[in-house]
Amino acid sequence: MLIARRMFLGGQQVKNAFASPFLHPKNAGIIGNGGLTMEITWYGQSCFRLTERGSASVVTDPYDHKVVGYNALKLKSDIVTVSHENPGHNFVDGVKGYKHLLNGPGEYEIGGVFVTGVRTNGSKQEGQLRNTLYVFDYDGITIAHLGDLRAVPSRSQVDALGEVNIVLVPIGGGEGLSAAKAAEVVGVLAPNIIIPMNYATTDGKLPLDSLEKFIKEMGLGAVDAESSMKITKGSLPEDTRVVVLEAQQK
Repeated sequence: MLIARRMFLGGQQVKNAFASPFLHPKNAGIIGNGGLTMEITWYGQSCFRLTERGSASVVTDPYDHKVVGYNALKLKSDIVTVSHENPGHNFVDGVKGYKHLLNGPGEYEIGGVFVTGVRTNGSKQEGQLRNTLYVFDYDGITIAHLGDLRAVPSRSQVDALGEVNIVLVPIGGGEGLSAAKAAEVVGVLAPNIIIPMNYATTDGKLPLDSLEKFIKEMGLGAVDAESSMKITKGSLPEDTRVVVLEAQQK
């Protein structure tokens, strides 16, 4: 059973059926008040930094810039997660100071952050690239990083992820999700906020589809990009929003 959530974007109705009926995103920089503020920053590809005062910081899927483009990563974090073994997703040398490296399924509690890893994309015996989805729980805000997901998750996988407030979803095609499949996935997960990742930009050099293709698939117009997103549990929107982040290259 799909969980319906209204979706709007800039007053435009989302046309994609899986996105449930509707989508709306206003400025992403700071959304309201109510509880501890967490921040999500994107560095290109599938690499994000998640932070909240008093909790462990997380860097997801650090990349080798020589392979994917962008500037060399110079990040600090308590936790690093790797969705799968590929230079675009597992370059842990780009992160300093981490004490915990997570690269597979399981349940973890580290520094006040609850992490759930769920395996997708088959097994070694099936000859398919394995992938781990991660859900991070920061003071009741749940963020799902879908890694290199290649198909719509099964019902059991969706159940294992639990409620998802914010989804970081690959949209650029290649061997990963196409724009159409990505739209289907977010429709199944029904998050409060959708943040696209792993798509073509001027700094990246992998042959991926553009952000615009996903936006069009969702039936939306142009979306302004933000440098990062700061949000609290009490300010999560009721209507799903698409938030576009600028890849930070400092």
